[in-house]
Amino acid sequence: MPDAPPKPVDSPAIPEVWSVPLGMFETNCYVVSVPGSNECWIVDAGDEPSPLIERVQRLGLRPLAVLLTHAHCDHIAGLHEVCRSFPGIPVLLHEIEHGWLADPMKNLSAAIGQGVVAPPATGTLTDGMALQLGGTTWRMLHTPGHSPGSVSLIHEPSSQALVGDTLFHGSIGRTDFPGSSPETLEHSIRTGLYALSDQTRVYPGHGPSTTIGRERASNPYVRDR
Repeated sequence: MPDAPPKPVDSPAIPEVWSVPLGMFETNCYVVSVPGSNECWIVDAGDEPSPLIERVQRLGLRPLAVLLTHAHCDHIAGLHEVCRSFPGIPVLLHEIEHGWLADPMKNLSAAIGQGVVAPPATGTLTDGMALQLGGTTWRMLHTPGHSPGSVSLIHEPSSQALVGDTLFHGSIGRTDFPGSSPETLEHSIRTGLYALSDQTRVYPGHGPSTTIGRERASNPYVRDR
């Protein structure tokens, strides 16, 4: 009898990243999902998060966690509403900024007259930790500078990165806030994000997406040496 034909090898799942700009700062909050799975993450929860919640519900997804890239008010102001919409959902954040969620001075909301007090974090994001979503594995990367607890979420197999306010299309995160450091931010970008492949799609906390290759070559604030 002839040998049976080899079974086809399934291509690795490519996660889908949906951007939902929220609030007066048009903060890019994200829904991350994997085709063939109903699991998702919510990444950041800006003010007036109804469009974000509706996107999750419309897609029939089950959020496993809210992952916070950092705890400035424009990324956490909608956290209460998100947690009410998805009872029991874990909230994960770098430990340095756990106390910021309920502190309007540290999360910068006092400076704009909002006084944001968000629900507490229930878990911690640490440098190098692996997170599972729908059969895919993501790596957490600590990228401080814009804030001391800023993190990026990396999926190297599909060349995708959610970077919060660390790196933007043609710009970088502000470093004039309490806890910010321009030297630390540059180090995070050069040794962390610029170590990723050129084709890596970058999803920032504000503005359009970009690629590592584009920013390495032309970002006027941190250009590759």
